[in-house]
Amino acid sequence: MSVASSDCFACAQRPLLGRRVALIHPAWHSCGTYRVVLGQIAAYRALGAEVFPIAISSDPGFVPGRSWIWKSFNQATPELDGDPRYYGGAPFHAMLSPQFLRDVLWPYLHGDQAVVRLGMAERARLSPGIEGATFDLVHCNHFFLMPIARRLAGGAPILLDTHDLQARQFALINETKLWLAPRASYESMLAQELEAMRGADLLLHLNAQEAEDFRALIPEKAHALLYPATPEAPTGPGGPDIILIASNNTANVESVIWFLREVAPKAPGVAVKIVGNVDAAVRSKAPEQYAAYKDWFLGRVEDPGVVYANARLALLPTISGTGLSIKTVEALSSGLPLIATTQAMRGMDEEALRLPGVAIVSSAEEFADALNRAAAVSAPLDEAGRRGSPARRYYESRLSLAAYKASLGVLAAALISAGSRE
Repeated sequence: MSVASSDCFACAQRPLLGRRVALIHPAWHSCGTYRVVLGQIAAYRALGAEVFPIAISSDPGFVPGRSWIWKSFNQATPELDGDPRYYGGAPFHAMLSPQFLRDVLWPYLHGDQAVVRLGMAERARLSPGIEGATFDLVHCNHFFLMPIARRLAGGAPILLDTHDLQARQFALINETKLWLAPRASYESMLAQELEAMRGADLLLHLNAQEAEDFRALIPEKAHALLYPATPEAPTGPGGPDIILIASNNTANVESVIWFLREVAPKAPGVAVKIVGNVDAAVRSKAPEQYAAYKDWFLGRVEDPGVVYANARLALLPTISGTGLSIKTVEALSSGLPLIATTQAMRGMDEEALRLPGVAIVSSAEEFADALNRAAAVSAPLDEAGRRGSPARRYYESRLSLAAYKASLGVLAAALISAGSRE
């Protein structure tokens, strides 16, 4: 191969070589969004870009420079160690201005989840070296961080990962809380979400249903469907465990409680390891079920990969939630046999619903029957079997880092090129 052809090959493999990408994300961990962000960072670096991950807190006082206040987040996100970390958050004094009290706090007391998140982002202070820096591309996660994306863009294109329709999530959150009347409506929060999104040059969607919805809501914007690059789970060596992984969010809490109430009693003698920080919420909302199955709860673990590595079966008893389930993607990547509700497979294509080794159920009775049958299988799949399983092959073709990198490289390079011509 000649030097010229070798250079061309390198350019094709790393089309963003030398480009600077600001990657803005909520300061969340132990959740699907965080796994998506890790995939974004890995993909951009593989494409040759220099990445600046900026974690933004929506809690007051989480300003850069206060290492003690960020300690918990840093400890929970060791994957971000080894490279510079950047932060953002609104200082306490920003909450005391009459404008904030009138325009942000008062609507929030009526349940306006959109305005408070946008208001905190607008007042965020950023790490030194980020404010005023120049970037070739700004990749923003979630509409409510768009005020920061616009601040940093300076003429660079903005790519917004919508994740899902947040107004739906906000409406679900508000069902469980007491607010002043009149309560903020879904329509009013959606209007704010859409207006913020209009500031982006390209809207990325994580699943087919959300892409269809957003295309109808904002037809004037450019859209692309791009399944996220969720870091893969280990495919072995395998072990005896039946696992259920769940972080502490409303949908996961409801799903775990449903499983304990409706499914577990119908599968006596089957032991399940419930992994993740969902335990405290289940104990609070369903103390009877928690007490009956408290030995199943392991709490948050440092490395969820170990849990997948030593398992023989993964359970996805999802009964609510919107958007693509990152937990489901991780389970598919492990190559484990799965038992999943139809809701757990939301946002995926028809092929995902027909994968051998993945039992799709629509009721507690069907879930318990599948669980009893799977638990009776004595020999778990070995590592070779899991790596060659239909679930793992589906993940590699659609949801892996390699698949995501290839698509993201095309989209990001086109955005940057278009911006350079303007």
